[in-house]
Amino acid sequence: MIDSLSTRQKEILELLKNHGGKVSSAELTEHFDVSVQTIRKELNLLSELALVKRVHGGICLPVQRSNLSFSNRQIIHLEEKKQIASQLVAYLPEGCSIFLGIGTTPEQIARHLIHHPGLTVITNNLNAAIALCENPNIETHMVSGRIRATDQDVVGEDATQYLRKFQVNYGICGVGGISSTGDLLDFSPEESHLSQAILDNCEQRLLVADQHKFQRSAPVKSSHLKNIDMFFTNHICHELMQLCEQHDVKVTTADNTSARSL
Repeated sequence: MIDSLSTRQKEILELLKNHGGKVSSAELTEHFDVSVQTIRKELNLLSELALVKRVHGGICLPVQRSNLSFSNRQIIHLEEKKQIASQLVAYLPEGCSIFLGIGTTPEQIARHLIHHPGLTVITNNLNAAIALCENPNIETHMVSGRIRATDQDVVGEDATQYLRKFQVNYGICGVGGISSTGDLLDFSPEESHLSQAILDNCEQRLLVADQHKFQRSAPVKSSHLKNIDMFFTNHICHELMQLCEQHDVKVTTADNTSARSL
């Protein structure tokens, strides 16, 4: 099937993969310097062949049963993740306690937290823990459990139970995807259980996700936007903004660095 595709169609699929599983029609029209109608025809054909899934404003992979490797995700949308990390760290007060979940955005948050005074951090994110070691005055707790080599984190029942021993000021978690109805999605039950433990055992629940996570598919429901207090992102589309307004979620974006009470 792939061999019968045009060069442009193959490149669209490659761009989709390199953009973390979702790409907008606007990005494609700009990349190929063609009309919206031309891109629409290409996407319709790829959708009919079940190679992509049409979503509002673009396409995503039809079914994602697993995430990209951590090393690949570290370089995808890196600047957006740094923006999110900077916003969130500026929000956190000195001397607070936090959960820091899995993913590359939480890793960037850890790197931005190195000079934040008086922190206590509980995490299952190996790269985050290593980054925090640069400041011996940060008290870091690492969970026990099974190491996932491709994701560079620790998961399993032991890890989940360890998180549940704490009650912290801020629970910070990433997400595999956000559905069009506000469901927070992950790629495995183990990831879901960890996210739920973070959200259940903190005073304030903070979600971090770049704009490309909206309508990105993942097979496991972990929670819902209604269970989030604040959402930190680099940019938010109108549809996702409406969902946040509906569920009273405060939003901070790179466009508006002050959190808004919606």
